[in-house]
Amino acid sequence: MVPESRRIARLLLTHPTAEQWDEAMKQDNLLQKKPATARRQARLIRNRLATLDDEGLQLVADGEGELTGQLLLAASARHSQLLSDFMRDVYAADLRRLERTLSHRQWEAFLTECEHRDDAVGTWAETTRKKLFQVIVRMLVESKFLDSARRMSLTPPMLHPKVRAYLKRLGAEETLARMEVKA
Repeated sequence: MVPESRRIARLLLTHPTAEQWDEAMKQDNLLQKKPATARRQARLIRNRLATLDDEGLQLVADGEGELTGQLLLAASARHSQLLSDFMRDVYAADLRRLERTLSHRQWEAFLTECEHRDDAVGTWAETTRKKLFQVIVRMLVESKFLDSARRMSLTPPMLHPKVRAYLKRLGAEETLARMEVKA
């Protein structure tokens, strides 16, 4: 959701009041979506972007494609323990083993491991499990960590220097480690 995230980042840089936020979402239809979809996406994006400061919001709002994609992946990993763990336990491990692609079997094995830590994962519907995998794959593709959602070929990440420097300044060393896979 790169275009939507850029719009939300620009709005957040103005430090809107609750009323200004509601006006931008409802009256201005900032995301150009149906009301229910706009509310859901805006809430999700805002929660992800809340992990960044104004400098990060500015980079998301005005950065070039690769920079923005990687910052959004970092924000998402900071917001979602599931994504962060997947990047560490599956993506990075596959790169270290010189695997070439991600597979659905790896996702299912990862979720089985997650169930051992949190019983609630076992109650997720099959459609939820599939949708989560699709979303994670799409985020990895948009940030150039995978070549495509269809082939899911791993592309060793070349972290943008501005992303690396920003995450260091932010003190987000754990997120940086997830994104900079070392052999």
